[in-house]
Amino acid sequence: MVNASQAADVHSAVFFMDGAQVARQMRLSEFGAFLDGYVGLSDLAETDVRAVLVNLNPDLTVASLVFFRIWFDEEGRADSNWNIPIEALAEKGAKGPDMGGGPIRLVCRSQCPDSRLAEELWDPDMTPGSNHFQTIRKTVDANALRFRKAEPVEENIPVLTPAAPLESQVDGSRERARMAQLLREHRLRIKTLQSVQRDSLADLQREHRHAMQAMRGEMADLEQKHERLRLTNEQLKRRLSERNEQYLSMQESMVEGDAEPGKGSSSDAERVLLQEQLERKQRELELRDEKIVALEQENYELKHREPPEDSLLHHLRSQTVFLVAYHHGVGHITLPYEDIETYFRNPLAYAAERCGMNEPAYKEWLAHYENPLCNHKDDAGSVCGEPIMRVTQPAEFQSGVDDRCDVHKA
Repeated sequence: MVNASQAADVHSAVFFMDGAQVARQMRLSEFGAFLDGYVGLSDLAETDVRAVLVNLNPDLTVASLVFFRIWFDEEGRADSNWNIPIEALAEKGAKGPDMGGGPIRLVCRSQCPDSRLAEELWDPDMTPGSNHFQTIRKTVDANALRFRKAEPVEENIPVLTPAAPLESQVDGSRERARMAQLLREHRLRIKTLQSVQRDSLADLQREHRHAMQAMRGEMADLEQKHERLRLTNEQLKRRLSERNEQYLSMQESMVEGDAEPGKGSSSDAERVLLQEQLERKQRELELRDEKIVALEQENYELKHREPPEDSLLHHLRSQTVFLVAYHHGVGHITLPYEDIETYFRNPLAYAAERCGMNEPAYKEWLAHYENPLCNHKDDAGSVCGEPIMRVTQPAEFQSGVDDRCDVHKA
């Protein structure tokens, strides 16, 4: 959301980031035109862009930064439903790094004055070599948008020579301010690193889910092929058995026909024809058996094959990468490679088993843990809803007792 008065502010800009670099920069008024849909950016079609609102002081030092995200549709136009109040957030930002004009006001996902908007923001990278703050400061210093820098006003203010104790107090205050600034920057870096770790873990989990889904799809296809071949094989066996019965019946008929004059040549021709049909069906049956054996071998190899080198499954199996899940009542669980498929098939059942419970009992405790209210229902079906003491351990929870207030326990 860009206000008209603020969009006219000549000391505000929006930077579009590509990794650790500024890919595009524009004044805030120009960004407002994109939001109004007057123009589009074809090179950003169907892209989730990481952008930064940069507010500058009159001397062109950074005053505040808001790290926000915005989606561009298939025509390169900004999402019409995007309505993040970035200018208002910039005014409420907490103290951030000193970028030349004192500590800036900073708003990002880990440091957002409104938690409801945190998911619409992103965290800057502060690692050496890819530090977003350094990149933004260099871009501001280059002043490609040609902001006008306010000239400093010289004032003839008489300067008094302070006493030595006053100088030491000033030096002490400066040192405390410097240490406070360093502490804020370290805290911010820790928060952003934790955010990056959460994002990396989510990416690993999403990649693993996709890999497991693809593998389950392959297994399902192979099982379907195997089942079709099994049914076809059974049909061929039945048909072969019927042919054998017909053959035996015809042999008996031929034996009987041999005793009658004039039927020998006809019986021989039928016998040769049946023999050829029998041999052809036998060859088809052998080919089917070979295909079944090959598919069973392929199925076995797929189940026991080694994951590709440097793939996610390879790192999980070699334990150079660990998959960690978190569930209330269990805490963080490091999933063994053998349990990964079982976990993703039903995470709650896996967590319940780790707690020594069945899944319905764990779900009942989880509902109580997340919303500790009395669940007693009167004759009209109304729930009491009185706040009660939360039972933090699943094994200690008793349904009908611990989810009732003192009045309804009795």
